[in-house]
Amino acid sequence: MYTLGTAAKSVGRNKSTILRAIKNGVISATKGPQGDYQIDPAELHRIYPPVASSVKAQPDTHTDAPHEGTLDATPLLSENRELRAKLEAAEERLKDRAEVIGDLRRRLDLSEEERRATQTQLTALLTDQRAKPESPKTGFWRRLLGFHYHWNQNIR
Repeated sequence: MYTLGTAAKSVGRNKSTILRAIKNGVISATKGPQGDYQIDPAELHRIYPPVASSVKAQPDTHTDAPHEGTLDATPLLSENRELRAKLEAAEERLKDRAEVIGDLRRRLDLSEEERRATQTQLTALLTDQRAKPESPKTGFWRRLLGFHYHWNQNIR
């Protein structure tokens, strides 16, 4: 865990910059028992990249074991490769599913068009399509007297 001062040195920033990021919620940190901030290095370096150390590295006298302060990146690299493989597999599955969804949508559209055409045909079959004979208009006098009388025929 970093203190505010060591965190600022590790990223090449001022303590006030780190403190402002903590206050704004950009970096999460906990307060220690004496009121000093404890910052997780991973949390700090998520926002601010570490700067190269100005101290020259001492030559290794023990090549078989890493120093206490160094990290072995081999497990992280293998985990990274494994996660990339899983991501590629997931992307392939997603691509396949997208193709299936597109095919199903096309089938649904065709099915809907066929259903509408069939419904139109059935409606045409079930309704009377014959031409209806024109019924003579019945006026008031015809209904009253019970016969058909044209005023126009008498005028000629």
